[in-house]
Amino acid sequence: MQNVKLSEDKRFLTDPIVPVEKEFADARGTILPLADEDMKSAVLITSKRGTIRANHYHKTDWHYCYVFSGSIDYYFRPVGSKQNPQHVKIKTGQNFFTPPMIEHAMCFPEDTVFVCLGRNSRDQKVYEADLVRVEVISHYQPPA
Repeated sequence: MQNVKLSEDKRFLTDPIVPVEKEFADARGTILPLADEDMKSAVLITSKRGTIRANHYHKTDWHYCYVFSGSIDYYFRPVGSKQNPQHVKIKTGQNFFTPPMIEHAMCFPEDTVFVCLGRNSRDQKVYEADLVRVEVISHYQPPA
């Protein structure tokens, strides 16, 4: 993505998938670029099969999420929309982006581990002040 700040790219309003750049490899191992942004948080999240996370939006925060293992049924729509949310299946090895003011929910069809890189601090007070809870998804039944 060559020095483009993905957080400023409007295409993520309709397609959250971030193309993963080619790994750099040498005799020491590999480096996989995930995001090139000014950010204040990085968290590793584990989620159990059948659970739902998020069901909210952020006023100013954004986040990149990279799936290490498992998968995510990701639902999203603009704030205040009465339309059904769009759905994208995020697989192991994929990176996706959520801009501010996008209602989103993450559902887990299997045990999943992912990293979340965010603009704002994950300090609970800061995080909660920027968060608005909404019901994007009310229930989730993972496929058998």
